[in-house]
Amino acid sequence: MRPRISFRRLDGIVLLDKPAGMSSNTALQVARRLFRAEKGGHTGSLDPLATGLLPLCFGEATKIAGLLLGSAKAYDAQIALGRTTDTDDADGVVLRERPVPAIPRQVLDAALATLTGHIRQRAPIYSALKQGGEPLYVKARRGDAIEAPEREVHVQAIEVLAQESEQLSLRVTCGSGTYIRSIARDLGELLGCGAHITALRRLWVEPFLSPRMIGLDALREVAESGDEAALLQWLLPIQDGLVHFGRVDLDEGQAARFCMGQRLRNPAWPVGLVAVFGAEGAPLGLGQVESDGRLAPQRRFNL
Repeated sequence: MRPRISFRRLDGIVLLDKPAGMSSNTALQVARRLFRAEKGGHTGSLDPLATGLLPLCFGEATKIAGLLLGSAKAYDAQIALGRTTDTDDADGVVLRERPVPAIPRQVLDAALATLTGHIRQRAPIYSALKQGGEPLYVKARRGDAIEAPEREVHVQAIEVLAQESEQLSLRVTCGSGTYIRSIARDLGELLGCGAHITALRRLWVEPFLSPRMIGLDALREVAESGDEAALLQWLLPIQDGLVHFGRVDLDEGQAARFCMGQRLRNPAWPVGLVAVFGAEGAPLGLGQVESDGRLAPQRRFNL
Protein backbone atom coordinates (compact mmCIF):
# COMPACT_ATOMS: atom_id res chain seq x y z
CA MET A 1 0.00 0.00 0.00
CA ARG A 2 1.28 3.44 -0.92
CA PRO A 3 1.95 5.78 2.00
CA ARG A 4 -0.72 8.48 2.38
CA ILE A 5 0.43 11.80 0.88
CA SER A 6 0.38 14.76 3.25
CA PHE A 7 -0.66 17.62 0.95
CA ARG A 8 0.27 21.19 1.80
CA ARG A 9 -0.38 24.79 0.87
CA LEU A 10 1.99 25.62 -1.99
CA ASP A 11 1.88 28.68 -4.25
CA GLY A 12 3.77 29.05 -7.52
CA ILE A 13 4.32 27.90 -11.09
CA VAL A 14 6.18 24.85 -12.42
CA LEU A 15 7.31 24.72 -16.05
CA LEU A 16 6.75 21.07 -16.84
CA ASP A 17 8.15 19.35 -19.93
CA LYS A 18 5.18 17.08 -20.59
CA PRO A 19 6.06 13.62 -21.91
CA ALA A 20 4.42 12.10 -24.98
CA GLY A 21 1.59 9.65 -24.45
CA MET A 22 0.16 11.33 -21.35
CA SER A 23 -2.80 13.66 -20.97
CA SER A 24 -2.17 17.12 -19.56
CA ASN A 25 -4.43 16.41 -16.58
CA THR A 26 -2.59 13.19 -15.74
CA ALA A 27 0.74 15.05 -15.92
CA LEU A 28 -0.67 17.74 -13.62
CA GLN A 29 -1.86 15.23 -11.05
CA VAL A 30 1.48 13.37 -11.04
CA ALA A 31 3.38 16.64 -10.52
CA ARG A 32 0.91 17.83 -7.88
CA ARG A 33 1.48 14.66 -5.86
CA LEU A 34 5.25 14.96 -6.18
CA PHE A 35 5.09 18.54 -4.85
CA ARG A 36 2.36 17.55 -2.37
CA ALA A 37 0.41 20.63 -3.44
CA GLU A 38 -3.17 20.91 -2.19
CA LYS A 39 -4.45 22.75 -5.24
CA GLY A 40 -3.29 22.76 -8.86
CA GLY A 41 -4.30 23.52 -12.42
CA HIS A 42 -2.71 23.68 -15.86
CA THR A 43 -2.83 26.44 -18.44
CA GLY A 44 -4.42 24.69 -21.40
CA SER A 45 -4.22 21.10 -22.58
CA LEU A 46 -1.50 19.64 -24.73
CA ASP A 47 -2.55 16.65 -26.82
CA PRO A 48 -1.37 13.28 -25.42
CA LEU A 49 0.94 12.92 -28.45
CA ALA A 50 2.55 16.33 -27.74
CA THR A 51 5.53 17.14 -25.57
CA GLY A 52 6.94 20.37 -24.21
CA LEU A 53 5.99 23.28 -22.04
CA LEU A 54 2.95 22.84 -19.81
CA PRO A 55 2.90 25.54 -17.12
CA LEU A 56 1.37 24.16 -13.91
CA CYS A 57 -0.13 26.54 -11.37
CA PHE A 58 -0.31 25.62 -7.68
CA GLY A 59 -2.26 27.34 -4.92
CA GLU A 60 -2.85 31.05 -5.49
CA ALA A 61 -1.17 30.82 -8.88
CA THR A 62 -4.28 29.00 -10.16
CA LYS A 63 -5.90 32.47 -10.18
CA ILE A 64 -3.76 33.42 -13.20
CA ALA A 65 -3.97 30.08 -15.04
CA GLY A 66 -6.72 31.39 -17.31
CA LEU A 67 -4.58 34.39 -18.25
CA LEU A 68 -1.68 32.16 -19.27
CA LEU A 69 -4.11 30.02 -21.26
CA GLY A 70 -4.82 33.03 -23.47
CA SER A 71 -1.16 33.82 -24.11
CA ALA A 72 0.84 33.45 -27.33
CA LYS A 73 2.58 30.10 -27.87
CA ALA A 74 5.09 28.47 -30.20
CA TYR A 75 5.31 24.89 -31.45
CA ASP A 76 7.53 22.68 -33.56
CA ALA A 77 5.43 20.27 -35.62
CA GLN A 78 6.31 17.24 -37.70
CA ILE A 79 3.74 16.67 -40.45
CA ALA A 80 3.31 13.58 -42.62
CA LEU A 81 1.80 14.14 -46.08
CA GLY A 82 -0.42 11.66 -47.91
CA ARG A 83 -2.66 10.42 -45.09
CA THR A 84 -5.68 11.92 -43.33
CA THR A 85 -6.68 10.59 -39.91
CA ASP A 86 -9.80 11.00 -37.80
CA THR A 87 -7.82 12.77 -35.04
CA ASP A 88 -5.61 14.78 -37.43
CA ASP A 89 -2.57 13.19 -35.80
CA ALA A 90 -0.72 9.88 -35.73
CA ASP A 91 -2.84 8.54 -32.85
CA GLY A 92 -5.90 8.33 -35.07
CA VAL A 93 -7.33 5.94 -37.64
CA VAL A 94 -6.32 6.55 -41.26
CA LEU A 95 -9.35 7.74 -43.20
CA ARG A 96 -7.81 8.33 -46.60
CA GLU A 97 -4.52 7.86 -48.42
CA ARG A 98 -3.47 9.91 -51.45
CA PRO A 99 -0.29 10.22 -53.49
CA VAL A 100 1.93 13.16 -52.60
CA PRO A 101 2.75 15.35 -55.59
CA ALA A 102 5.98 17.25 -56.02
CA ILE A 103 5.49 20.43 -54.01
CA PRO A 104 7.61 23.40 -55.10
CA ARG A 105 8.58 25.70 -52.27
CA GLN A 106 6.55 28.57 -53.69
CA VAL A 107 3.44 26.37 -53.69
CA LEU A 108 4.06 25.40 -50.07
CA ASP A 109 4.66 29.02 -49.06
CA ALA A 110 1.44 30.12 -50.78
CA ALA A 111 -0.54 27.46 -48.95
CA LEU A 112 0.98 28.42 -45.60
CA ALA A 113 0.22 32.09 -46.27
CA THR A 114 -3.51 31.30 -46.35
CA LEU A 115 -3.17 29.70 -42.90
CA THR A 116 -1.40 32.71 -41.40
CA GLY A 117 -2.91 35.82 -39.83
CA HIS A 118 -6.46 36.09 -38.52
CA ILE A 119 -8.12 33.00 -39.96
CA ARG A 120 -11.24 30.89 -39.46
CA GLN A 121 -10.28 27.45 -38.21
CA ARG A 122 -12.35 24.32 -37.68
CA ALA A 123 -11.39 22.43 -34.55
CA PRO A 124 -10.56 18.70 -34.72
CA ILE A 125 -13.51 16.48 -33.81
CA TYR A 126 -11.24 14.87 -31.22
CA SER A 127 -10.70 17.97 -29.09
CA ALA A 128 -11.55 19.26 -25.62
CA LEU A 129 -13.96 21.89 -26.97
CA LYS A 130 -17.38 21.43 -25.43
CA GLN A 131 -20.66 21.15 -27.30
CA GLY A 132 -23.82 20.86 -25.23
CA GLY A 133 -21.66 20.72 -22.10
CA GLU A 134 -19.71 17.68 -23.32
CA PRO A 135 -16.19 17.56 -24.83
CA LEU A 136 -16.14 16.78 -28.54
CA TYR A 137 -13.75 13.86 -28.02
CA VAL A 138 -16.32 12.14 -25.79
CA LYS A 139 -18.94 12.49 -28.51
CA ALA A 140 -16.47 11.28 -31.15
CA ARG A 141 -15.50 8.19 -29.16
CA ARG A 142 -19.20 7.40 -28.73
CA GLY A 143 -19.68 7.58 -32.50
CA ASP A 144 -21.93 10.65 -32.51
CA ALA A 145 -22.18 12.73 -35.66
CA ILE A 146 -20.20 15.91 -34.96
CA GLU A 147 -20.06 19.24 -36.70
CA ALA A 148 -16.89 20.73 -35.23
CA PRO A 149 -17.21 24.49 -34.71
CA GLU A 150 -15.25 27.12 -36.57
CA ARG A 151 -13.72 30.08 -34.79
CA GLU A 152 -11.31 32.88 -35.49
CA VAL A 153 -7.73 32.36 -34.38
CA HIS A 154 -4.52 34.28 -34.90
CA VAL A 155 -1.48 32.57 -36.39
CA GLN A 156 1.42 35.01 -36.21
CA ALA A 157 3.89 33.01 -38.27
CA ILE A 158 4.62 29.61 -39.81
CA GLU A 159 8.25 28.86 -40.60
CA VAL A 160 9.37 25.89 -42.70
CA LEU A 161 12.23 24.20 -40.87
CA ALA A 162 12.60 21.28 -43.28
CA GLN A 163 10.85 19.90 -46.36
CA GLU A 164 11.14 16.35 -47.63
CA SER A 165 9.06 14.47 -50.20
CA GLU A 166 6.42 13.30 -47.70
CA GLN A 167 7.42 15.10 -44.51
CA LEU A 168 7.39 18.70 -43.31
CA SER A 169 8.83 20.31 -40.23
CA LEU A 170 7.19 23.59 -39.24
CA ARG A 171 7.51 26.13 -36.45
CA VAL A 172 4.22 27.81 -35.61
CA THR A 173 3.74 30.90 -33.47
CA CYS A 174 0.10 31.47 -32.63
CA GLY A 175 -2.47 32.88 -30.26
CA SER A 176 -4.93 31.24 -27.93
CA GLY A 177 -7.26 28.55 -29.24
CA THR A 178 -5.20 27.59 -32.29
CA TYR A 179 -5.05 23.88 -33.13
CA ILE A 180 -1.81 22.84 -34.80
CA ARG A 181 -3.56 19.62 -35.85
CA SER A 182 -6.06 21.73 -37.78
CA ILE A 183 -3.24 23.61 -39.49
CA ALA A 184 -1.73 20.29 -40.60
CA ARG A 185 -5.11 18.99 -41.79
CA ASP A 186 -5.96 22.17 -43.71
CA LEU A 187 -2.48 22.38 -45.22
CA GLY A 188 -2.84 18.81 -46.49
CA GLU A 189 -6.10 19.70 -48.20
CA LEU A 190 -4.60 22.82 -49.77
CA LEU A 191 -1.77 20.67 -51.15
CA GLY A 192 -4.25 18.06 -52.39
CA CYS A 193 -2.78 15.08 -50.58
CA GLY A 194 -3.95 15.21 -46.97
CA ALA A 195 -1.73 15.45 -43.91
CA HIS A 196 -1.55 14.79 -40.19
CA ILE A 197 0.69 15.57 -37.22
CA THR A 198 3.25 12.93 -36.27
CA ALA A 199 5.06 14.85 -33.52
CA LEU A 200 4.36 18.13 -31.74
CA ARG A 201 6.40 20.05 -29.19
CA ARG A 202 5.39 23.26 -27.44
CA LEU A 203 8.46 25.48 -27.17
CA TRP A 204 7.17 28.39 -25.11
CA VAL A 205 4.12 30.11 -23.67
CA GLU A 206 4.17 33.84 -23.05
CA PRO A 207 5.65 35.15 -20.74
CA PHE A 208 7.92 32.07 -20.45
CA LEU A 209 9.81 32.62 -23.70
CA SER A 210 13.01 30.78 -22.69
CA PRO A 211 11.57 28.28 -20.23
CA ARG A 212 13.66 26.20 -17.87
CA MET A 213 11.55 23.04 -17.90
CA ILE A 214 11.72 19.80 -15.94
CA GLY A 215 10.33 16.44 -17.03
CA LEU A 216 8.29 14.15 -14.82
CA ASP A 217 11.06 11.53 -14.48
CA ALA A 218 13.55 14.15 -13.31
CA LEU A 219 10.94 15.69 -11.01
CA ARG A 220 10.16 12.30 -9.49
CA GLU A 221 13.86 11.67 -8.89
CA VAL A 222 14.24 15.00 -7.08
CA ALA A 223 11.09 14.48 -5.02
CA GLU A 224 12.06 10.96 -3.98
CA SER A 225 15.54 12.12 -2.95
CA GLY A 226 13.96 14.02 -0.06
CA ASP A 227 15.88 17.20 -0.94
CA GLU A 228 13.14 19.78 -0.38
CA ALA A 229 15.30 22.72 -1.45
CA ALA A 230 16.16 21.01 -4.74
CA LEU A 231 12.46 20.33 -5.36
CA LEU A 232 11.28 23.85 -4.57
CA GLN A 233 13.85 25.45 -6.88
CA TRP A 234 11.54 24.35 -9.70
CA LEU A 235 8.65 26.33 -8.19
CA LEU A 236 8.55 29.84 -9.67
CA PRO A 237 6.89 32.70 -7.78
CA ILE A 238 3.52 33.97 -9.02
CA GLN A 239 5.07 37.25 -10.16
CA ASP A 240 7.03 35.39 -12.86
CA GLY A 241 3.72 34.78 -14.59
CA LEU A 242 2.77 38.47 -14.49
CA VAL A 243 5.69 40.15 -16.22
CA HIS A 244 3.79 40.73 -19.49
CA PHE A 245 1.16 42.89 -17.74
CA GLY A 246 1.37 46.54 -16.84
CA ARG A 247 2.59 47.06 -13.29
CA VAL A 248 1.20 49.15 -10.44
CA ASP A 249 3.16 49.55 -7.20
CA LEU A 250 1.30 50.65 -4.08
CA ASP A 251 2.51 52.07 -0.79
CA GLU A 252 1.46 50.50 2.50
CA GLY A 253 -1.75 52.52 2.86
CA GLN A 254 -2.79 51.99 -0.76
CA ALA A 255 -2.04 48.28 -0.50
CA ALA A 256 -4.32 47.96 2.54
CA ARG A 257 -7.16 49.68 0.67
CA PHE A 258 -6.64 47.50 -2.42
CA CYS A 259 -6.77 44.36 -0.30
CA MET A 260 -10.09 45.54 1.17
CA GLY A 261 -11.50 45.85 -2.34
CA GLN A 262 -11.42 49.65 -2.48
CA ARG A 263 -10.73 51.65 -5.64
CA LEU A 264 -7.67 53.85 -6.01
CA ARG A 265 -6.71 56.48 -8.55
CA ASN A 266 -3.50 57.66 -10.19
CA PRO A 267 -3.50 59.09 -13.75
CA ALA A 268 0.07 57.84 -14.21
CA TRP A 269 -0.90 54.17 -13.92
CA PRO A 270 -1.02 52.14 -17.18
CA VAL A 271 -4.52 51.58 -18.55
CA GLY A 272 -5.82 48.01 -18.76
CA LEU A 273 -5.36 44.83 -16.76
CA VAL A 274 -2.39 45.29 -14.43
CA ALA A 275 -0.42 43.31 -11.87
CA VAL A 276 -0.55 45.05 -8.50
CA PHE A 277 2.36 44.93 -6.05
CA GLY A 278 2.79 46.13 -2.48
CA ALA A 279 5.73 46.72 -0.20
CA GLU A 280 9.00 45.10 -1.26
CA GLY A 281 7.44 43.91 -4.50
CA ALA A 282 4.99 41.47 -2.95
CA PRO A 283 2.26 40.55 -5.49
CA LEU A 284 -1.17 41.61 -4.24
CA GLY A 285 -3.35 40.68 -7.19
CA LEU A 286 -4.75 41.90 -10.48
CA GLY A 287 -6.61 45.12 -11.16
CA GLN A 288 -8.21 47.02 -13.99
CA VAL A 289 -7.08 50.61 -14.58
CA GLU A 290 -9.61 52.80 -16.41
CA SER A 291 -8.72 55.66 -18.74
CA ASP A 292 -9.06 58.17 -15.87
CA GLY A 293 -6.53 56.28 -13.73
CA ARG A 294 -9.02 54.55 -11.46
CA LEU A 295 -7.83 51.12 -10.29
CA ALA A 296 -10.48 48.53 -9.52
CA PRO A 297 -9.38 45.30 -7.81
CA GLN A 298 -10.17 42.23 -9.94
CA ARG A 299 -8.47 39.33 -8.19
CA ARG A 300 -6.49 39.28 -4.96
CA PHE A 301 -3.75 36.88 -3.93
CA ASN A 302 -3.83 35.48 -0.40
CA LEU A 303 -0.09 35.01 0.04
